[in-house]
Amino acid sequence: MASILKAQRANAVKATHTGDRKGKKKADDMMELDDSDSGEDMQEIEAVPATKNRKNKQRVLLLSSRGVTHRMRHLMNDLEVLLPHVKKDSKLDSKSQLQLLPELADLNNCNNTLYFEARRHEDLYLWAAKMPNGPSIKMHVQNVHTMDELKMTGNCLKGSRGLLSFDKNFDETEWGKLTKELFTHIFGVPPTARKAKPFVDHILTFSIVDQKIWFRNFQMIEKDPLAPNGPLQMTLVEIGPRFVLTPIRIFEGAFGGATVYSNPEFVTPAAVRTAIRREQGKKYNVRKDAEQASSIRKEKRRRAENELAVSKVFA
Repeated sequence: MASILKAQRANAVKATHTGDRKGKKKADDMMELDDSDSGEDMQEIEAVPATKNRKNKQRVLLLSSRGVTHRMRHLMNDLEVLLPHVKKDSKLDSKSQLQLLPELADLNNCNNTLYFEARRHEDLYLWAAKMPNGPSIKMHVQNVHTMDELKMTGNCLKGSRGLLSFDKNFDETEWGKLTKELFTHIFGVPPTARKAKPFVDHILTFSIVDQKIWFRNFQMIEKDPLAPNGPLQMTLVEIGPRFVLTPIRIFEGAFGGATVYSNPEFVTPAAVRTAIRREQGKKYNVRKDAEQASSIRKEKRRRAENELAVSKVFA
């Protein structure tokens, strides 16, 4: 009986030893597999770069030149209200030293610029530029109507972010694609702007008609005010302002450089006024020529003086 018990104990001890060895081998194998897998995972992590969330940091410098009228100034104020990421600066004294604008933008920590240039107190030009290396677009501003003039029924929250809507014609031309990208940087309000509100309740539309860019601002209304309990129905109500931009030239750099695009159909407003004055001058010249021709005809039809006239007989 004792010998049987000894044999069972010996077999149990052997079994435990073999199990421990097998367990150790399995554990060692698992550790090796884990190390190889972790090494492969580390190689994959090192091979694939970590993607960071790209922050939209856009700030726009808004300023004008000397000689702006009240309507031009009100248009600038409306744009300042619409774009909460705008930094307004004082007027630029010299119109010929546009190379100072990149330095001003750098001092104000802005990477975009909207510069309104007034000429002869009646012509308004808009420079839209990306700082500090360009590109920049020079445009002629026409048909300006501010919020105070329109008095539309639309309204939106001050500081809210607006959606950008571009016409499909922007994608048909190269200058349209460049203008769309630049306007996206300038008019697109970043969510991290200091004065921006976390609301989207209006939409800024840009449309190309007759080689001109038409700007409109609409309020988005989800419910009909006449039926507040009715179904959701998206409607647009214009707020203002509204204006038309005629692209003149696109430069490679900021406010200068090589010409990327030039509008061959653009005619300066000064040339238009000169042509109108010339037409008015033509009417005056035609009238004077007719008077001179009439006097010549009268001289030709005048009869010679008779020798027996009273003035000669009784002289």
